[in-house]
Amino acid sequence: MSGSSPFKMRLVHLDLKGAPPKVSYLSEVFPLFHALGANGLLLEYEDMFPYEGHLRLLRAKHAYSPPEIKEILHLATLNELEVIPLVQTFGHMEFVLKHEALAHLREVALFPNTLNPHEAESLALVGAMISQVMELHPGARWLHVGCDEVYYLGEGEASRRWLQQEHNTKARLCLSHMKAVACHVLARHPATRPLVWDDMLRAIPEDQLAASGVPQLVEPVLWDYGADLDVHGKALLMEKYRKCGFLRLWAASAFKGATGASQALTPIEHHLRNNVQWLRVAARGPADMLQGIVLTGWQRYDHFSVLCELLPVGIPSLAVCLQSLLHGGFAEDVKARVENFLGISNLETTDFTGEGAGSFPGSDILALVTHVSLHLRSSVDALLERDRFFSLFKGIILTNPAPPGGLGCWLPWAHLCGSAPRYVTGWFGPYHRRRKLIHPVMVQHIQPPALSLLARWSTVVQELEAALRRVFYPDAVEEWLEENVRPSLQRLQALLQDLREAASASPSPQAGRDP
Repeated sequence: MSGSSPFKMRLVHLDLKGAPPKVSYLSEVFPLFHALGANGLLLEYEDMFPYEGHLRLLRAKHAYSPPEIKEILHLATLNELEVIPLVQTFGHMEFVLKHEALAHLREVALFPNTLNPHEAESLALVGAMISQVMELHPGARWLHVGCDEVYYLGEGEASRRWLQQEHNTKARLCLSHMKAVACHVLARHPATRPLVWDDMLRAIPEDQLAASGVPQLVEPVLWDYGADLDVHGKALLMEKYRKCGFLRLWAASAFKGATGASQALTPIEHHLRNNVQWLRVAARGPADMLQGIVLTGWQRYDHFSVLCELLPVGIPSLAVCLQSLLHGGFAEDVKARVENFLGISNLETTDFTGEGAGSFPGSDILALVTHVSLHLRSSVDALLERDRFFSLFKGIILTNPAPPGGLGCWLPWAHLCGSAPRYVTGWFGPYHRRRKLIHPVMVQHIQPPALSLLARWSTVVQELEAALRRVFYPDAVEEWLEENVRPSLQRLQALLQDLREAASASPSPQAGRDP
């Protein structure tokens, strides 16, 4: 199964802090992950883990239950996917430190992202989180303890006082906490190796890193999601870590969620190039040290940011990246294999307008999200703001000949839209809408295409909502629709409401100029 891949472990990262899939959907996609070449999962639970006792406040509304966690692990085992849980223990602690009961453990009182490393209670907190997670993951060979993007470290009052002492630095402070967390894990779970993201280690001098004792305790995960990542620089960084005493290294690429905080569609070409660059890094680095690669699939940039690409939307990218890592690149035969796995007749990696969306689990979501993302806002903009609505509609038909429901469902809309090229901007602009002024004949020109447009999109959105609810919990569905669909529909609804009110008002001689 490994083909020519230099990565013995190929982990699919599931970022559960946004739009966590239902277990029923995971049961559908785990076999696909395995078939595509994955042999492991990195599960970043965050608030989806069923914390108990004094940590129960960390749970999200739809957090997985302990039986569901066990079912996920069982499904992973059935599909030969080794599970590595991830527990944040330093940075990205928003889901913990946002709670008033734990806010006193923030490094900087105003910001909930970073844990105060000086408080004994801080280590006790992450120790309790680790214990509960490990209790449901007995025998885990690795535990990822995060430690990335520890923003504002050293800026809290306790840290400032500590840094005034001789020889104390932010690097030493970071290493001290990282070491304490790793020692906690190894003392209680000696067969489990801690993993850490490497960004906080990169700039630390070799001698200081080597003397800290951290290299003997953790395995760094070198992450870079750029399409043009510096291969030579990464090879040098791997060599630096080797000299510091690290025994094993991991890489981390991305298959989605790394090209924009509000990205809705996955740019496959970007992620393919990123993963191919990691193949080049692996070819130049110390092969005996490289343990594997994590294909990250971020769902939010942090706990408070909006959702980026949903998991089903990113699956074609995941397939391309996994197969490329497995076979050493994305040649034509690899492309054909991906198309076969996904049920896509002609996979397009350079844009979002490929023919069909495939037959993989969640492919209906991909088709509908693509259609909505590419055409909903632009079609509403065209009706409300642009001068040539019909020419834009013609472009939609030509570039997307098979929308959900078939081409026939759009033909009445095409006819109606063609009759309203300038009426909204010319006769029912902001001034007239506020004052409910309109020439009665203009209602007949504007209202039918607006009603038709709203009806067509409402049908598509109902289908999308039903598809989303099969895969995600209600809060995730509501959030995605609120961010990506409702603003455009509300603009149409507001226009129609203003039309009704203006039509019911008496015409005024001030509504326009006399002929």
